[in-house]
Amino acid sequence: MGQQRVPVGVMPWYRSSRADVRAAALADRHYSRKTPGAAQFVPPGRCLVLLTEAADALWVSSWPYPCYVKHAWAGAWLCSLFRNESAYLSSDLIACAVAATRFLWGTAPEQGMITFVDPTKVRKKRDWGRCYRRAGWCQVGYTRSGLLVLQQRPCDMPAPLPALGMQLSLLTDGVEVG
Repeated sequence: MGQQRVPVGVMPWYRSSRADVRAAALADRHYSRKTPGAAQFVPPGRCLVLLTEAADALWVSSWPYPCYVKHAWAGAWLCSLFRNESAYLSSDLIACAVAATRFLWGTAPEQGMITFVDPTKVRKKRDWGRCYRRAGWCQVGYTRSGLLVLQQRPCDMPAPLPALGMQLSLLTDGVEVG
């Protein structure tokens, strides 16, 4: 994992797509990947896919419609995939990804952003999800299947900042949905 801080004011993420083959290769190495080798690696619905220039880190923000959500945090934005094989600190990449998500989608929902960590599939450091905790996320519970739930509330999120290659749409209220 990374050891280098993301320089202040630098955005390490580029906007990508749910079918980017370079991103899919990273997704294939993540424990949550349901179908390795499939062309798309993002759940259905609204998403933001971020990839570093060297394609050595990947982030996926999802914004599922609450009516399709089966957990207690319906309405929250979701980090559905994060993989870091770069030299950057994961906590810095997470903070930058949340900033890019806020730039694209605007005001965060009341539930903020969540992610699920499977303690049986990740290396434990001092605590599960340490890189998220260092980026300002807190543990808020467990799913029925035993996944750890980490959340970042809107008041704890970094300021909005565009990822490289991202711009606001002129045809909507400034919120892109896909």
